[in-house]
Amino acid sequence: MIRFLLSFAINVVLAAVGLLVAANVFDGVTVHASGFTVAVLVFAVAQGVLAPFVFNVARKYASAVLGGIGLVSTFLALWIATLVGDGLEISGASTWIGVTVVVWLISALGGWLLGWLVLTRWWDRRQEDKRIREATTRG
Repeated sequence: MIRFLLSFAINVVLAAVGLLVAANVFDGVTVHASGFTVAVLVFAVAQGVLAPFVFNVARKYASAVLGGIGLVSTFLALWIATLVGDGLEISGASTWIGVTVVVWLISALGGWLLGWLVLTRWWDRRQEDKRIREATTRG
């Protein structure tokens, strides 16, 4: 459960970073401070729910596009985040495409790097150290 929460926290942080970077790179992106937290949480939850769903649909009906699943689920999660509240606005087709790529790239690379640093290096080692301590105190 803790590992899941750490993973979710990483995804929320990366969503916030991705949306802020996109807002600074693209003129057609507006982030409102009053609804930013809601937009980030909606995006992160939507991304987490949509990614496996889109993957399964593509695997079943369009296996040739499996490589673009992350982009599709990121686009859909961005769209949902713009519908909920007033924290995020995206206008223009080229902006939508660019924002999708930027947010996906930050989420993918950041998720890989932070996932490795936090979940593998820190959390797993902490759990292993705990098991070793418990084993040595019993014996």
